[in-house]
Amino acid sequence: MITTRDIAERLGVSVSTVGRALADDPRISEETKFKVRQAASEMGYVGNRAARMMRGASSNVVGLVIPDIRNSFYSTIAHELSKNMEAEGFQLMLAETDDDRMVELRHLRELSATRVAGVIIVPTARPHGDSVKLLRTVPHLQLLRRHPSLGSQWFGVDDHEALRRATAHLVAEGHTRIAYLGGPEELPTGAERLRGFRTALTEGGLKADAARTELAPPSSVDHGRQAMRRLLKGPDAPTALVLGSIQLTRGVLEELSEQGVEVPRELSVIGFGDEPGFSWWGPGLTTIGLPIEEMATGCALWLMRRLKTKPGNDGPYTSVSPGSLIVRGSTASPDGRAASRAR
Repeated sequence: MITTRDIAERLGVSVSTVGRALADDPRISEETKFKVRQAASEMGYVGNRAARMMRGASSNVVGLVIPDIRNSFYSTIAHELSKNMEAEGFQLMLAETDDDRMVELRHLRELSATRVAGVIIVPTARPHGDSVKLLRTVPHLQLLRRHPSLGSQWFGVDDHEALRRATAHLVAEGHTRIAYLGGPEELPTGAERLRGFRTALTEGGLKADAARTELAPPSSVDHGRQAMRRLLKGPDAPTALVLGSIQLTRGVLEELSEQGVEVPRELSVIGFGDEPGFSWWGPGLTTIGLPIEEMATGCALWLMRRLKTKPGNDGPYTSVSPGSLIVRGSTASPDGRAASRAR
């Protein structure tokens, strides 16, 4: 195991000089830093992170706490954040909560124990009080979801406007029986998306409280399939459907394909997110596009700036990205659709 003492003996300098050079201390000349780093590389020196943490220093790790890595939104976010963090000399550590606040708390305790430099979190619906306390001790920001107890730094999407615009598209096509399937209202994203859906109905002269809505765990493909089966039954089956989750969208598309529902002749569908397969599913899925890469880059740059400034420079910050409606072949006017299904 190569140590700083070994490097010091090879170069004929003190151990403290080697330590300061490796830490990029301004008191050490650039020439000496270069020699020390070159020797460290040639000798196979690996820095002792545990020793640095015992001295009270933060690590170069940034924690990313998310509900479900299977959701393409979060996996893409993780990929983009990792690239941006690496460019700044930081490493991304992933923690998955499955929307369980006790799992979230355990991950935050572990991240705190390793003295992470910062945390990016997609919080659960009701973060534990101890999670709130832990996050007060480390630079952090919220992503996509926002809980008031976790501070005022947040990067997200205008969920209300995205769903309002999508639903308004169906209203303009002439649909009056429009259903919604999205996440639970206890999640801030779920509440805003449902509100956007209802706003569009009201603006279009329809009764928002009479519209069929199904709320399910947003990470469950199977819940999407089950909800789709229920929505297709009965004389009041909708002629159009708006979705508020990527995983629920996947479940709905699987169920529609299995049942042989003709889209858009029997049912117009607007998905959420734009996974690679959505563009060629059936007639092409009309969907709500999300600026994932741009949001991840902005999130990473903001946190890097925050970590490099004084601790007191931690005021409120909000970045709201617009969604976009990508119109393809899965939406059309409802003419003749109900009769077609009855046959």
